[in-house]
Amino acid sequence: MSSNENSVSLEQKALQRREKLLALKRKREGKGNEDNPNSQHSDLEALPRPIFRSYKPSDENLHESALPTPKPEDVSAQVKDQLESGKSKIILDQLDVTALAPRKPDWDLKRDISKRMDKLERLTQRTIAELIRERLKERNEDLASMVNLGAESVDR
Repeated sequence: MSSNENSVSLEQKALQRREKLLALKRKREGKGNEDNPNSQHSDLEALPRPIFRSYKPSDENLHESALPTPKPEDVSAQVKDQLESGKSKIILDQLDVTALAPRKPDWDLKRDISKRMDKLERLTQRTIAELIRERLKERNEDLASMVNLGAESVDR
């Protein structure tokens, strides 16, 4: 008897689900149809009318939607202006030659490593200064006196 009860309860649950789905379907369809009972007729009226720019329709009803053919404009004045401006010579003094010159092929590489090179340059200068100090200590000479000697030799 338990198998009969299970089958009956499953059938009832299936019917309940079906009713819920049908109710949701009616509710969804009802949203668009509540405003107008003749929704199919109103949908056709709500469609946009086509605009024909270069096509000439053969149907008389569609001639209203066709745009009139545009008249060509007079461009002779514009052509004359362009021809006159082409006659004037370009003065070479006005041109920036550096803007016309191509960049060197490795300009981007130099740009990318410039920060690293600056850091290495500082470290190199610091190391050179330390080596000079060590040599001066080995000779037991004063750093200030050596700088003064170097400055005097430059002045001469």
